[in-house]
Amino acid sequence: MLTRRDAMRLTAGGMILAGSKAFAETDLYVPPEEGPHELTFMQWPNARRVYSDRWWLEDVQATIADVANAIAAFEPVVMLADKSQHAKARRLVSDDVELWDIPTEDLWARDSGALIGFQGNRQVLSHIQFNGWGNKQVARADSKIATRLADYLGIETVPSGLVGEYGGVEHDGHGLLMAHESSWLIENRNPGLSRDVIEHRLLKAYGADRMIWSEGVYDMDITDYHIDSLARFVGAGRALVNMPAEIDPYDPFHAAAQDTLAALKAAGVKVEVIPEPSRRRVKSQDFVASYANYYVCNGAVIAAQFGDRDADRLAAKTLARLFPGREVVTLNVDALGELGGGIHCATQQLPVA
Repeated sequence: MLTRRDAMRLTAGGMILAGSKAFAETDLYVPPEEGPHELTFMQWPNARRVYSDRWWLEDVQATIADVANAIAAFEPVVMLADKSQHAKARRLVSDDVELWDIPTEDLWARDSGALIGFQGNRQVLSHIQFNGWGNKQVARADSKIATRLADYLGIETVPSGLVGEYGGVEHDGHGLLMAHESSWLIENRNPGLSRDVIEHRLLKAYGADRMIWSEGVYDMDITDYHIDSLARFVGAGRALVNMPAEIDPYDPFHAAAQDTLAALKAAGVKVEVIPEPSRRRVKSQDFVASYANYYVCNGAVIAAQFGDRDADRLAAKTLARLFPGREVVTLNVDALGELGGGIHCATQQLPVA
């Protein structure tokens, strides 16, 4: 079990605490997500202002526990939750999952959690301010999680000057980013900032030097079409894109997916396309059935299955080929898809120092 003292030891080799200017001369760098992890951070959903239906909340909590337990078989997992929620969470998560007393409202650790990078050999928080996807959802606690976690670990916070979500940008850890404009060039996140300014700040926040943009979709889902539900980097200059099995020319998400695919190919990215499931358990049109919303941890890929035997098998086979040497573990996470997200959205890695 990883204690706070253990975490401090992991990050403390010559540590200079928050407030120091010692990092100013060193560029910030965020490693690729598939690199080695110290642990995975997750968040415990509990706010009744978000989940007014108690039974629905319990279903989501059980799903989050399933994801945490699956990851914990391969690397340490820390679940962030207010102390008052620990007893309930402990009934669902395994003993291999550590509970830390950091209040949360919702589960989306990829968006409101802490992106940890490096300046030199010291871990720092590369901070993009979360505001509930443009003030669409209560985020009294979630908007403070990243900086509270940095204080908990005793690491420096490096502000990006941006408001947004880490799920709205993908990085390959080798200098390349991709994003949808709809998640960043929008008044409820970054009013008055041009795309050039936003791009410059994102590149600096990740330690990257090149960015691929596509338009995305504005105002039709809470995230304004996060890139990680469509496209993911699977190595330097390589990407996996989750495309509809049949393109509907009148569907704005389908049109945006085609646009993103074209932009990646035009930029020289080697792209592998995987089809969405066509016979899934949940039939709702708003359901997010994305095989691309997987999470790579030490020794494994934790991915979704949606009840389409052929498509599920193809997705697992593709991920096994793209991440050789890792076990592919598939889970029923329909509760997350009904909320508009997936496993990647619910996780955030702490990279090895």
